[in-house]
Amino acid sequence: MNAVITFVDVVKRFGSQVVLDKVNVEFSRGKTTVIAGGSGQGKSVSLKLILGLMQPDSGQILVDGVDISRLGRKKLNQVRSQFGVLFQGGALLDSMTVWENVALPLTERTTFARDEVERRVAQALVQFDLVGHELKFPAQLSGGMQKRVGLARALMLQPSIMLFDEPTTGLDPQITMDIYRLFFKTQKELGYSSIIVSHDIPKVFNLADEVIILSNGSMLKFYSPEDIQHSTDPEVMEFASKTMGQVYHSSVEMMAV
Repeated sequence: MNAVITFVDVVKRFGSQVVLDKVNVEFSRGKTTVIAGGSGQGKSVSLKLILGLMQPDSGQILVDGVDISRLGRKKLNQVRSQFGVLFQGGALLDSMTVWENVALPLTERTTFARDEVERRVAQALVQFDLVGHELKFPAQLSGGMQKRVGLARALMLQPSIMLFDEPTTGLDPQITMDIYRLFFKTQKELGYSSIIVSHDIPKVFNLADEVIILSNGSMLKFYSPEDIQHSTDPEVMEFASKTMGQVYHSSVEMMAV
């Protein structure tokens, strides 16, 4: 099965506002898909639907072929165990050190012995360049360092799907590029399916294997960022002109540096 997540005739409305109108789209397994679109088009709503935090009014949301919109809490939580999530603010616990934050998924959701937890956390600290910061609290870290801690924690249970909700909000351009390189490197090394919601266009397209643009209740899929500028859809053409300029070329080679 090539699709890790599939929307089938998904409808989501809030009162008279239709956010998703019979959407059919697939998110490819092992790829990085960026969800883009204007404000209020439903980017964050889409992530909540994928996580089962919100239910569609009609239609199906399949995760590895399982319709999560029809699951009870226990089975839904089993499906959610496949996910790692990096929220906009990092969602680190202020009262816990870096070490404690990274270890949290292991101590809360596994029965690993203390020495195994310590081994895995130590490995993550090296992988995400956090050695020497173990005893610091989130308030003592830069924004970029907080993102590293958040990503390390999100990956501790080795999820097969990673969701990123506006992951570089509030970061300066250089730190944003450093974080994008980290995302690119980690996804290529671990091979998880990655879905990124972001307004940071076109820079975030450097990470994208595929792009989904939300527009007037529809999800329009493009198999590369460059393809967006070939669209004849008036809404997409306007979006591309405003956010990408007249000629866009991805610089994915920069991610490998």
